[in-house]
Amino acid sequence: MKNVYTKWLASNLPQYLKDELNAIQESDKDIEDRFYQYLSFGTGGMRGILGAGTNRMNIFTIRRVAEGLARYIASNGDEAKKRGVVIAYDTRHFSKEFAVETARVLGAHGIRSYVYKESRPTPQLSFTVRELHAFAGVVITASHNPKQYNGFKVYGEDGAQLVPAGANALIQHMNAIKELFEISVADLASLEEQGICRWILEELDASYLTNLLTLKDDVKADFNIKIVYTPLHGAGLVPVMNGLKQFGFDNVYLVEQQAIQDGTFPTVSYPNPEESAAFKLAMELGKQVRADLLLATDPDADRLGVAVRNGEGYELLTGNQLGALLFHYLLHTKQANGLLPINGVMIKTIVTAELGTKIATHFNIDTINTLTGFKFIAEKIEEYEQTSEHSFLFGYEESYGYLIKTFARDKDAVQVALKVAEMAAHYAMYGKTLLDALNDLFKQFGYHREALVSKVFEGKDGQVQMKAILDDLRENVPTEVAGVSVVRVEDYLKGIATLANGATELINLPKENVLKLYLADNSWIAIRPSGTEPKCKYYFGVVADTEEEAEERLNRLVHLQL
Repeated sequence: MKNVYTKWLASNLPQYLKDELNAIQESDKDIEDRFYQYLSFGTGGMRGILGAGTNRMNIFTIRRVAEGLARYIASNGDEAKKRGVVIAYDTRHFSKEFAVETARVLGAHGIRSYVYKESRPTPQLSFTVRELHAFAGVVITASHNPKQYNGFKVYGEDGAQLVPAGANALIQHMNAIKELFEISVADLASLEEQGICRWILEELDASYLTNLLTLKDDVKADFNIKIVYTPLHGAGLVPVMNGLKQFGFDNVYLVEQQAIQDGTFPTVSYPNPEESAAFKLAMELGKQVRADLLLATDPDADRLGVAVRNGEGYELLTGNQLGALLFHYLLHTKQANGLLPINGVMIKTIVTAELGTKIATHFNIDTINTLTGFKFIAEKIEEYEQTSEHSFLFGYEESYGYLIKTFARDKDAVQVALKVAEMAAHYAMYGKTLLDALNDLFKQFGYHREALVSKVFEGKDGQVQMKAILDDLRENVPTEVAGVSVVRVEDYLKGIATLANGATELINLPKENVLKLYLADNSWIAIRPSGTEPKCKYYFGVVADTEEEAEERLNRLVHLQL
């Protein structure tokens, strides 16, 4: 590793990267962490800390993944190169620079690129790939990660993130790259002059908005409700504000301090709408204007957080709660308008709560479970469009990701922000808030509660620790948890579900390092290492006849040490 470090230091680096490396020359541990591996590219793309080194996000590791993508596209022939790649980016540090660097590498192979002039949401990138009939898409983002991170996600021609087969092909091309500093890059001005690199913005904004407006249903609604929106310094600002206006909402208040597109995220420590701290300024503004609804999107606007006025304060909805609420509203509206298909389907991930499944069953709608990652939901959407086996109605995951209409093929916080506003306006006509509507669902289907506990494992040692935890649990699966029998164990790495009586069933999903335990009281626990962060995630779900009993069961599970 010291040799690689020395080679980097002797190379033609930008001064800021060279300064970083000079500052750690006495620290073998820092050198090892930066150079023990190439930043990995998985089915969730590539994500890491900004900085110098092979295990960091910088122009050289960007060139490596862009070169792998270029070779992958070239292997698909001249038509693929001609159709080209759409490139978008969020507001993080170096996002635009990395986008341009990607276009330069692609251009060196004669591959066209369509680059957004300004930051735009990840779902808009997904939409644009389909709209321009491009062969692939790239978005530079680290989603809701802290400010020191950035990332690189790749999309296929269907507008969805690459599934394992495509990602593995790209990885093979990346692994064939021997000399990082010899990757060719073209001159940007020359690419623009030749028409190989084209800047895009207004025309795609207009087309995306046109599609967003197809979400609006003819329902009774009070469009005078007051809404506060914060983009958390990210890319959601333009499409969300334009969309709400076009939907007919005039009382929309923007958190001005967080409308500034700034990769330092100066007003939040963690730009994640799943966290209550991210709503601090929105809540302050909400109290000033007596807002009914607070909306927040993460930096690349694929995740939406929602808070609802409850007395003098605001209560955040969880991803599971918002997903169930929105799904029920969509089905109820379609049923009332005679538009509910007989072959409808809802698609969710294996760590998403079961309230949505109960709602689907109530409306005679099928539920399909996929592995974690919206690309798997998108894969099923594409399959059903080809086979007509099902009509897609809704897809969601507990981590605040939802999709209603398939003009985008990734979770779309812009779509959902508009539809949640409509839903809140609809219930307001009947004197109800979203909290009231949620409580109605609990009364009908049982009180569902969920929790997520994440344990951080940084660096090389952390990866080893995470693997050891799952390996040990896999070999020593408990027969009971908190005094309740384990009735089913799903091992997604082995692809086998084992029942309490020893009987087994095959799991018809791709292999992934996840364990899920089902208990006799309908509670469940799932354990999985994150695919994009140095974390091991523990998911808990319970259901009971009363709110108090549900809270008690959940607390009992969360405080276990598995």
